[in-house]
Amino acid sequence: MGSLGGTLPKLVHGDCGYVLDDVPHLTDYLPDLHTHSNPLQNNPSYSVTKQYFVDDDDTVVQKAVQHKDGERGIHFRRQGPRQKVYFVPDEVKACIVTCGGLCPGLNTVIRELVCGLDYMYGVKHIVGIEGGYKGFYARNTINLTPKSVNHIHKRGGTILGTSRGGHITSKIVDSIQDRGINQVYIIGGDGTQKGASLIYEEIRRRGLKAIVAGIPKTIDNDIPIIDKSFGFDTAVEEAQRAINAAHVEAESAENGIGLVKLMGRHSGFIAMYASLANRDVDCCLIPESPFYLEGQGGLLEFIEKRLKDNGHMVIVIAEGIADTMDAIDPSGNKVLKDAGLWMAQRIKDHFAQPNKMNINLKYIDPTYMIRAIPSNASDNVYCTLLAQSAVHGAMAGFTGFTVGPVNGRFCYIPFRHITEKRNRVVITDRMWARLLSSTNQPSFMRPKVNTEVDQEEHSIDLLIEKTHMDEHPVGKIMANGY
Repeated sequence: MGSLGGTLPKLVHGDCGYVLDDVPHLTDYLPDLHTHSNPLQNNPSYSVTKQYFVDDDDTVVQKAVQHKDGERGIHFRRQGPRQKVYFVPDEVKACIVTCGGLCPGLNTVIRELVCGLDYMYGVKHIVGIEGGYKGFYARNTINLTPKSVNHIHKRGGTILGTSRGGHITSKIVDSIQDRGINQVYIIGGDGTQKGASLIYEEIRRRGLKAIVAGIPKTIDNDIPIIDKSFGFDTAVEEAQRAINAAHVEAESAENGIGLVKLMGRHSGFIAMYASLANRDVDCCLIPESPFYLEGQGGLLEFIEKRLKDNGHMVIVIAEGIADTMDAIDPSGNKVLKDAGLWMAQRIKDHFAQPNKMNINLKYIDPTYMIRAIPSNASDNVYCTLLAQSAVHGAMAGFTGFTVGPVNGRFCYIPFRHITEKRNRVVITDRMWARLLSSTNQPSFMRPKVNTEVDQEEHSIDLLIEKTHMDEHPVGKIMANGY
């Protein structure tokens, strides 16, 4: 047994450097399980398809762009229905739980899990665990049917309720065992998926015939490996309303500044994509990109110049550019200072100095409005694919996995890949260059005035390239002038 993520990786090696990074299966520890014919072959919905079932040897490559002389690299198991399943519909008792913060699309995932289990496989016993992980041992459940979830995708939030923390592995698995649950669907972010991995390990240790499937959720798009997380498209689209309002306010006032704070604790994807989509943004600041405020080439100097040139400007920032406080939230994350209030005050203080222009600053924080809305059409389709992929995998006996698209193809991914690091904006990548060219903003790096500063900035540049800003708040350090 290893540490978190438990069992050692299942690596299948092939020719020319091919490596399948496989997910666990019930038969890994229950080798004598019986198989059954997949009921989808009699499902009229699937009668139109040329191929009912996915070939067991079908895989999805992790890196789409490869050199002609390079190895074939890491692959993941392709999602989809298998010819044989390890559950008959009448014996399945499934549960669904949502954990962590709100995100557009949660209700859609719940709906499609329920409808997928029922309509595709004939599963009738499905319960929802209320209030996150703690709901397992608080014994709060509701029965879920296609009829009861029929319209929930039109509502924001989650009908099951959610919470942070509350993860006690032994008590959760006790509840799963006592209730006779044999399929557990867990929707949540990296902390939730770590918990799902521990639940899988305990179920395996007890030798239970029960699968654990994760559906990765984060509005910030900071989950690695997968192309994007559900709710992200909706968040970027809804952020346009806040940016448009900020632009109207700024344009309508003398030396107007519209300041918008968007989600992004560790990763600035929403701020970057929303700024690219909007085209009215003059400056975008994210946690991955170092910046400083005072002096030549700093943010405040840029604001003065842009106001003199245009008479107004719009600034978009991600919440993660602010320092953390000493407090810890129930999920174990350090509590952030309010980046918007901090930035607004620094700008106001700067222009309050003698001989500075008068400004009109309007600060907009749409965070909780964006989190609470229903998912848009694009995310609704995406959530459907995630849910149905998870159901196919569970019925086929796969466990200890999360599901998501890699290079546009949905596949089953071991938990450890989702929990070992975060997806970050790479500021040496073309997408960040596109943002800089769209806003025409400078880099805000401190000018090189002596050898000591040269060495300091060179060290920071190396750190960025080496870690892609992984867990290191360089932007915050530079903002504070260190």
